[in-house]
Amino acid sequence: MFKSIVKGIFADKREIAVAPGNAPAPSKSLYDFTVNSLDGKPVALSGFKGKKVVILNVASKCGFTPQYADWEKFYKEHGDKIVVLGFPANNFGAQEPGSSEEIASFCQKNYGVTFPMFEKVDVVGDNQAPLYKWLTTKSMNGWNDKAPTWNFCKYVINEKGELTHFFASKVKPEDEEFKKAVGI
Repeated sequence: MFKSIVKGIFADKREIAVAPGNAPAPSKSLYDFTVNSLDGKPVALSGFKGKKVVILNVASKCGFTPQYADWEKFYKEHGDKIVVLGFPANNFGAQEPGSSEEIASFCQKNYGVTFPMFEKVDVVGDNQAPLYKWLTTKSMNGWNDKAPTWNFCKYVINEKGELTHFFASKVKPEDEEFKKAVGI
């Protein structure tokens, strides 16, 4: 764990990666996955067909936690076309220790979060969730091998369920690079 904390602290928090135009076809899409919501109900991600999706690995006790407000504002303004999905993870500095109920309460009470939130998952390591395995494995998504280096990394998925961009922790929805990536 110490090694991942040190790596995360020194990682470039403004890093951006974009799918190359000549990327091979991915072996899977976002629509191949079903995940559990914070209240334990299965959610087929195929339900987001036709919309862009932003996937965030989130934590309640992180210096980037105030981004919940930024992403909630973005979701309220663009949720009809671009969906934000939050995946709590305790992989970096043990900054998401809470249960699903505690996470839901924290997000609602402190940031009024209405975008879909899911059960806590591992976004890196031996127990990496299948969705994050797809997001970070080039042979599966067609081009990207960038795993989250800290909390609040972002992955952008297009309307066809294909991964198009990776953004590190410091990138916010009002940043020009992000707005360009989602077409606003």
